Amino acid sequence: MTRAETVEEIEKELSIARRARGIGNEGMVRVCARRAAGGALRFWLSSHPRHKWTGDVIRQLQGLSKEESVPVEVRAAAGRLTARVTHQFESPHSQDPLADCKTIVDFLMQ
Repeated sequence: MTRAETVEEIEKELSIARRARGIGNEGMVRVCARRAAGGALRFWLSSHPRHKWTGDVIRQLQGLSKEESVPVEVRAAAGRLTARVTHQFESPHSQDPLADCKTIVDFLMQ
């Protein structure tokens, strides 16, 4: 996938996330944030072949959260996006999933 296609995919997911937030669907916001971050991560992995994180976006984000060669704020954001929600469907973190997504995307797409 090209950089332009990746950016388009990320923007599409972020647009869906903003609409979901507008109607109070924070679960969908989190899903879209993960998808957008996953798009950036797939693009980054294509030029960093030494990282072999396979599987779905959650497993790839978990790999990123443990990668010492990336800034700590990126690792922390990836960790928050992969954290399980509570039984009340609330995030265990107070951070905004879209802000975490932006942190990841900004680093991986630079």
